[in-house]
Amino acid sequence: MSQFHLVAPSGYCINQDAARLGVTRLEASGHRVDNQTIIPRRLQRFAGTEQQRVADINDLVTLEGENQIILAVRGGYGASRLLETIDWAGLARRQQQDPLLICGHSDFTVIQLGLLALHNVITFSGPMLAGNFGAPELNRFTEEHFWRALKNPTFSVEWQGNGPQCECEGQLWGGNLAMLVSLIGTPWLPQIENGILVLEDINEHPFRVERMLLQLMHAGILGRQRAVVLGSFSGATPNDYDAGYTLETMIDYLRSRLDIPVIDGLAFGHEQQTVTLPLGAQATLWHSQADSRLTLHGHPVLKA
Repeated sequence: MSQFHLVAPSGYCINQDAARLGVTRLEASGHRVDNQTIIPRRLQRFAGTEQQRVADINDLVTLEGENQIILAVRGGYGASRLLETIDWAGLARRQQQDPLLICGHSDFTVIQLGLLALHNVITFSGPMLAGNFGAPELNRFTEEHFWRALKNPTFSVEWQGNGPQCECEGQLWGGNLAMLVSLIGTPWLPQIENGILVLEDINEHPFRVERMLLQLMHAGILGRQRAVVLGSFSGATPNDYDAGYTLETMIDYLRSRLDIPVIDGLAFGHEQQTVTLPLGAQATLWHSQADSRLTLHGHPVLKA
């Protein structure tokens, strides 16, 4: 069984019961869960002071033991405040010795992209303690895809996507769209060319999603990729004013502006059902008619 080590660099965990349920579930499966004292920690909307939250990340430099899964308690907001004080070089050294399997999404994306940008450190965009492992009912798809990614040096995810027929290879990167866009012009945004960019978000109206995607396009970032894969965009419900403008029509518009394939429909993001993807791994994307497949390799995995 594995050892989970919790970190809380972002928002206060408003659903304490969910976090405790997540711990109980993991322990019941035979896993050890360390650093539980951070779960109730709070300062204003944050999971503790800046010093406490950055220590969660910097203490990983000296965390001993193999098969350590680093799991974010939740997202929210707060990781952006820590970017200047994270020991990026120390974390990169720790990863060279015996890689930590670092997993989270949402606000945690900025830390994941920073590690990728500065030191090409691969992390996993996937479930978190409260929202996923502590859900009223643990989603079996999510659980299975989590262990699939962490245990297999090569693995695939398959779905029924939409988009032009394509087959391409490149470095997989991305995560939460709003967090990625917030890093444009900073040292923490990876400068990846010929990559496969995977994106998701929550509670963003389709026009806001479009505006962020156009910013990535105008900044030259989308045009340098081999393909874009869109995950879930929960809460992107149009209203009467939209008069037929939807997430789907927005994606059609994006496709009309780009020369690279845009494949949508991947169960990836803030939904209960989500795949786990190693950001920074090597990927092959294949899509034909309604069948899509991402095959990934080159990421760290649990040792037998």
